[in-house]
Amino acid sequence: MSSHGFEAAAADLRKAYREGPIAPMRNVLEPGNGDGAYRVQEINTRLWEAEGRRIVGRKIGLTAKAVQVQLGVDQPDYGVLFDDMQIANGGELRASRVLQPKAEAEIALVMARDVNDPSIDARGLAAAVAFAAPAIEIVDSRIADWKITFADTVADNGSSAFFVLGDERRPLDDLDLYTCGMVLEVNGEISSLGAGAACLGHPFNAAAWLAQTLAERGEPLREGDVLLTGALGPMVAIKPGDQVRTAIGGIGSCGFTFIEDRK
Repeated sequence: MSSHGFEAAAADLRKAYREGPIAPMRNVLEPGNGDGAYRVQEINTRLWEAEGRRIVGRKIGLTAKAVQVQLGVDQPDYGVLFDDMQIANGGELRASRVLQPKAEAEIALVMARDVNDPSIDARGLAAAVAFAAPAIEIVDSRIADWKITFADTVADNGSSAFFVLGDERRPLDDLDLYTCGMVLEVNGEISSLGAGAACLGHPFNAAAWLAQTLAERGEPLREGDVLLTGALGPMVAIKPGDQVRTAIGGIGSCGFTFIEDRK
């Protein structure tokens, strides 16, 4: 695809935030064209930075093997987290700010130092982490009816929207991020169950993959970056009025309320 084509695809996605979902981008991006899709993502990332949005971390997606098989890929993907995407723990998300949202529970890692090593492994990555926290990612898609390919979700900033971090800040000492259990509740009812092992075998595996990938691209992880390491269980569609909460064993809890816009 030409540079004009990448720019046009990026513009279509930006427009979708304001005007509603667009058709899958199969006419401009082949489903498996990761390089082209990241180029589209990068165009919008740089434009949003120029408008004053500040990058505070990354989200990792497609960490479940079943979802990778569904989309015909053998690796995760990532998107950018901006400062204005964070919702305070216990806060509210207005319906007008999303299109077709879903919630998933994750373990967040916050970096203690920069990581610029394309060969870093899970153990090395863990040594560079300051603490873990419970998180909920509100994913969304600018692609109609969530009929996404790998290229669609990558170009669309990893189908990202908003995120919530719990107030707990847990050092990694004595934390078991492999067997820790997760429950995601909507209006007090259990909607999703999972464990740390569901995230690419271990959240550190997902985080190490991201660190390697970003180092190779010349955009290393930085001290203070927030990493959303991937879903611990199935995502759940949400509707206005829903109260969403997760609790992750040994790590803590967090939540938010999804509301209609006030008149």
